[in-house]
Amino acid sequence: MKFSKLSQLALVSAIGLIVATLLTACQLVTIDYVYVAASAGGSAGSAGQIYGYATDAQSGAIRSAVPAISSGGTNPVAMAMTSDFYNVYVANQGNNSVVHFTVAGSGVLTQKESITPPNTPVSIAVNSANTYLYVISGTSSATLTEYPLSSSGTIGAATATASLTVPGYTTDTILPTGVIVLANNDAVYVAAYDKSAYNPGGTTSSNANPGWVFGYSVGSSGALTAVSGSPYQAGVKPSALATDPTSRFVFVTDYASNELIGYTVLSTNQLSFMINGPFKTGNEPTAITIDPRGIYMYVTNSLDNTLSSYSISLPTGTPSTIVGSGSTSGNTTDTEPVSVTVEPSLGRYVYTANRLGNSLSGFKLNPETGALTTTQATPYPTGAYPMAVIAVPHGNHATQSVTP
Repeated sequence: MKFSKLSQLALVSAIGLIVATLLTACQLVTIDYVYVAASAGGSAGSAGQIYGYATDAQSGAIRSAVPAISSGGTNPVAMAMTSDFYNVYVANQGNNSVVHFTVAGSGVLTQKESITPPNTPVSIAVNSANTYLYVISGTSSATLTEYPLSSSGTIGAATATASLTVPGYTTDTILPTGVIVLANNDAVYVAAYDKSAYNPGGTTSSNANPGWVFGYSVGSSGALTAVSGSPYQAGVKPSALATDPTSRFVFVTDYASNELIGYTVLSTNQLSFMINGPFKTGNEPTAITIDPRGIYMYVTNSLDNTLSSYSISLPTGTPSTIVGSGSTSGNTTDTEPVSVTVEPSLGRYVYTANRLGNSLSGFKLNPETGALTTTQATPYPTGAYPMAVIAVPHGNHATQSVTP
């Protein structure tokens, strides 16, 4: 069959376009794997799933990269990882478990052992030395449990526990909401609120301050010792915590008061209120993260469907709303953001898990200003009710220094 010159030109052009498209696709460079804990179905009893995505270096757009894997239970609510990025831990409320996964170079997760905490798990954290996993649990009482980690990330038997009670109100119902560990491994902090004093739509029986942060120093053998002055007042309903890479500041979101509370960490691990706080957030802040350099902070506002952006004053820790973010409420996400992370490879992209949007929202971080712009094709679909998001570096690229 013969072609006219015009047909031949069209054919050559079409082939060229296909080749160019393939070459462009080949130029995609994965800098991170992003994992989100969600449900495989729409019902509360559906099996939990961990979905894996690859982050493109140039655009920050994510695409499905690895097969979804069971979270090891139902209703996964929290994730944590070791600082070497070889191990991921997932807390499942539905079957009261914390499950260990290893991370392959290809991003594939492999399920290992699991543990059963004393109560329903709420939040988890791993210290930067990768020697301890901290689990905060309880829906009618609050317990902090410390588990040792082996060099391969295996979870051992509990080495320390602490029950959270407010002095003078020891019979009150304390509900935990979050846990963090200082980057220097010296102390662990837990956010919680007193349901006996704050119970919207229900009755109260206590006149205690509702919101608290409990602090514990960590001994060389892992012993937990309450920090002097602990617990510290933390508004009405503290919902999440973050600490900077230099272990000098702790920040707590107050879901009920639409505020961000800042503390300075003293040499004894005591917390001291920042004198110019608290700081305004959007409505119903739920999660908080700090970029790897410790100079920008991002807060999800679940009622507004926004992400607030702040710069952190390095001398004082004072957060300031970033110019160019539009407003204090910040950047628009999909519906009900409840978790947020900054990818660790370049510290250039930010992702939120949106519970009612069944999606992830992506933002590109300007490293000079901290301002955010949306990534290509955001939001990205996930399973139902995503509750937690983390990212691990792929390692096949030149990395930007993120040392604070």
